[in-house]
Amino acid sequence: MNLRFVEAFHWAASLKSITRAAEKLHITQSTMSSRIASLEEELGVVLLDRREKQFRLTVAGQRFQRLAVKLLDMQRQIRQELGGNSAGPLLLRIGSIESVVHNWLPAWLQEIRNRYPDFALELTVETSPVLTEQIRRGAQDLVFTSIAGSDTAVRSRLMTPMDMVFVGHRERFGTRSHTLEELAAHDLITFQRGSQPHQGLLQLCQEWGVIEPRVHAISSISAMVQLVEGGFGVATLPRASVRELTRRLPLRILRCQAQLPALQIHASYREDPSSSLAELVLDSALEHARRTQGKGRTTEK
Repeated sequence: MNLRFVEAFHWAASLKSITRAAEKLHITQSTMSSRIASLEEELGVVLLDRREKQFRLTVAGQRFQRLAVKLLDMQRQIRQELGGNSAGPLLLRIGSIESVVHNWLPAWLQEIRNRYPDFALELTVETSPVLTEQIRRGAQDLVFTSIAGSDTAVRSRLMTPMDMVFVGHRERFGTRSHTLEELAAHDLITFQRGSQPHQGLLQLCQEWGVIEPRVHAISSISAMVQLVEGGFGVATLPRASVRELTRRLPLRILRCQAQLPALQIHASYREDPSSSLAELVLDSALEHARRTQGKGRTTEK
């Protein structure tokens, strides 16, 4: 039995789409259909119900999917036991929100490259809703977002949260502690509407009695930094993302009596019985983020 055909069927069944499975395996849709058809011919059963447009497994297909997971897992164990390596580079598709990219992601990727010399990266920087949809569809192997993945086949783990701070222009704000009302008078800049930082800021204003604050929703950290540098408003940003910027730009982390809620980070991946790479690199990401965030808190004055 050709395990490439088994893998094709597994991903089609897992993602509930031949098109998505073909994208996952980097093959054409016709090749994907051909592999599943060859597997059906070898087994002598119909695995996919093709009578309707809606994707559906037959009873035999449901039974074989459970066996396919075991077969692919056994293949992975054999490779590990015998020390077998794949012929090509280890491709990992990673999606991340910008807050993580501006924080610990670059240094962590360097660690991964040192550990896996054949590591090949496809990096997508997007908003959390887009990335969680991509991991659900199988278009990403591992994503770092502010919301957890919701698909039953997607596993999510909570990472070390990021401290959020107010950031203003150094010449406009001193080192004294400010009230939230004082900062809001200069306009507030935060992430896109509906995001965790956006909702957290609005909730904080409500709790502190700041009525109808003018809040600007910006999806790019770089754009937010440039706006603050130009004297436009006060931004809410991850502390680690601006710590280095304050050394070379006229920015200041502002002390405020009202404390912003931390940005929760979730790491989500889709289970893959043929490879444990996503889980392995995730373990290192969790440790790296914990170490980086902890170091930042102890070294910052």
